Amino acid sequence: MPDFDIDFCMEGRDRVIDYVAQRYGRDRVSQIATHGTMAAKAVVRDVGRVLGHPYGFVDRIAKLIPFEIGMTLDKAIEREAELRRLYENDQEVRALLELARKLEGLARNVGKHAGGVVIAPSELTDFSPLYREQGDDSSLITQFDKDDVEAAGLVKFDFLGLRTLTIIDWAVQTLNERRRATGEPQLDITAIPLVDREAFDLLKRHQTTAVFQLESSGMKDLIRRLQPDCFEDIVALVALFRPGPLQSGMVDDFIDRKHGRARIEYPHPALATILKPTYGVILYQEQVMQIAQVLAGYTLGGADLLRRAMGKKKPEEMAKQREIFVNGSVEREVEPETASYIFDLMEKFAGYGFNKSHSAAYALVSYQTAWLKAHYPAAFMAAVLSSDMDKTDKVVVFIEECRCMGLKLAPPDINQSEYRFTVGAPGEILYGLGAIKGVGEAAIEHLVEERRRAGPYRDLFDLCRRADLHKLNRRVLDALIRSGAFDALGPNRATLDKRLPDALQLAEQHSRNDAAGQNDLFGLAAAEKTPARLTPAAEVAEWDDERRLHGEKETLGIYLTGHPIHRVAEELAAINVTPLRTVMENGGSRRNGNRQVLIAGLVVSVRTRNANRGGRIAFVMLDDASGRLEIRVFPETYERYRALIKEDEILVVQGALGWDEFNQTTRLNVERVLDLGSARAEYARRLVLKIDGGRLAPETLRQLAQLLIEYRSEGRCAVWADYLGSSARVELAFGSNWQVRPDAGLLDRLRELPGVEAVRLGYEAQPSMERNSLA
Repeated sequence: MPDFDIDFCMEGRDRVIDYVAQRYGRDRVSQIATHGTMAAKAVVRDVGRVLGHPYGFVDRIAKLIPFEIGMTLDKAIEREAELRRLYENDQEVRALLELARKLEGLARNVGKHAGGVVIAPSELTDFSPLYREQGDDSSLITQFDKDDVEAAGLVKFDFLGLRTLTIIDWAVQTLNERRRATGEPQLDITAIPLVDREAFDLLKRHQTTAVFQLESSGMKDLIRRLQPDCFEDIVALVALFRPGPLQSGMVDDFIDRKHGRARIEYPHPALATILKPTYGVILYQEQVMQIAQVLAGYTLGGADLLRRAMGKKKPEEMAKQREIFVNGSVEREVEPETASYIFDLMEKFAGYGFNKSHSAAYALVSYQTAWLKAHYPAAFMAAVLSSDMDKTDKVVVFIEECRCMGLKLAPPDINQSEYRFTVGAPGEILYGLGAIKGVGEAAIEHLVEERRRAGPYRDLFDLCRRADLHKLNRRVLDALIRSGAFDALGPNRATLDKRLPDALQLAEQHSRNDAAGQNDLFGLAAAEKTPARLTPAAEVAEWDDERRLHGEKETLGIYLTGHPIHRVAEELAAINVTPLRTVMENGGSRRNGNRQVLIAGLVVSVRTRNANRGGRIAFVMLDDASGRLEIRVFPETYERYRALIKEDEILVVQGALGWDEFNQTTRLNVERVLDLGSARAEYARRLVLKIDGGRLAPETLRQLAQLLIEYRSEGRCAVWADYLGSSARVELAFGSNWQVRPDAGLLDRLRELPGVEAVRLGYEAQPSMERNSLA
């Protein structure tokens, strides 16, 4: 049975389902069940929980199971050396996995298909048993899953919520609100011209992050090669970017013909009109049908049967269709050899042919998003960020794109921000409060609504007094402070954090007084009276950069007001590390070949997969505040440095920079990985102490000697003192037996000594790292 797939805006999908139920009868319309099974990771966690094992123990085992479609416990034990070692040597792990293997694959729970709907010709109970979700008596759900529903003779509809349609809707709403305020005509996204130069210039620059269907790295490379300049080219892009056309050579032929590097030829003059939009290449299923109609006189129904036969490739059916096609063509004065050749071409390309109506519909949405990004970048990116603000990894990518586009991202502000990301001043996006982790939508909406009702919050005490503490708690307010959303309510985050307990106490007292009617002698005008307020805690020094940025990372998923790498930027520059932006812009090309380079960055993400020759290959995203670069760590190197490659670690990486022909991009193959401590030990040649003789005491010298003794083992870094006395300044070199390991612990403890004004490391630059040649 065929099914129907229809995409709707996410916010309108439920209305469509409700309309269908009303139109055809609620006893004939239902959604479809899904039956969740115990997959490899889930069954380990379930069994571990039931057996009473600690969470950390079970989590460690579950994380060793690769996250891949079709993964089983047997495959995981075979592929993962560490999991196999635990299975063989740890009795508890073995018992857990043995029990999990017995349960793996069993049905675990019943759910509801995201968009699947069936419409029955009579009551649903004539075809399928039904059930209702707990707590929801409004909708029916079949107990059969999608395959069983089809087997029962019902037609399945997929009413899918397409995120991009919602993005377009939100962006247009934002623009039209502003247009109403200025008296401009409303924007109708369906009426934009399909020949807009700015939109096509954006596509030609392959700046298509967040553009529907065109944002993957492979698609960006295809756009770079094709250089689309008309809407038909976008339709073709959607159809071409599939394994069949990419592997068959069709894509290269299409591009060469478009740019004049190959002749555009038509197998018969009558086909010129049909194949002209695709430069003579048979790309769409509709073209196969049109050729059959024009050349061989097929009816519409007959042409559709031909299309299906070519897709199924049944020899007897194809022989029958070939005869019909050739005979029909000959009747229209086409040579038999030409007709047979054209049939062969159709048969070849039909295996790769794509439905043009589908491709055109998607291409239109692609063009609309590209047009919005080109003309209204702030409104478009605000909508994009809002649509995925619960997925931190995507938010990080889109924020990086905003920076590349020159858009300013303002931190969250309780007195300006909304639940979603919104547009501020020209070229500015206000951070959405809904993207703060640990703060629910109800709490945010309550705070925003109260702000609209009674005006901006004056300070933390005012906010706590006005807020409904049944919707807010200490954890929520703490997250808002650490994210920076309350920066306008106090001198700094540390002070706000210290004042929070008093503010909550005052708010609770105010709430009790309101309930008892005790704001004045007679219990009148309670809402208008201002309660007595506690004396706020004294202002304290702001948190250091590390704690402030850690709070942002925990609550926002990103570092918004700084970057951890800034603390060691001078050291990295002294080692002659190449900025990632320089690597990306000038690093690799076909003519340059492979070159050695030294880079550094904060590990943003790590993903691994099985390598073809065994072992695990890691793809590590590094960020150094100038840009982001994904590096590839092959199995042998990954096993050697696996303990160092963790998220939120700053790493120094040496490798060969070259050109990846397959992906048409710069690629770094890693050879060495160092953490900061190892990099200091490797490259630091001098530890310089700036000492103020006027503040130096005999006890300080004893402490200094003891500290240096602790870190002398295997030390290669010479110690110098830049000593400033009352009447002279001198540099003193300590003897070679005082060479130390310049660990972070030593540097921090030296800075705490009275009289030591500064501690710095002198590095030996790496001439073999070809930094200057990249610029």
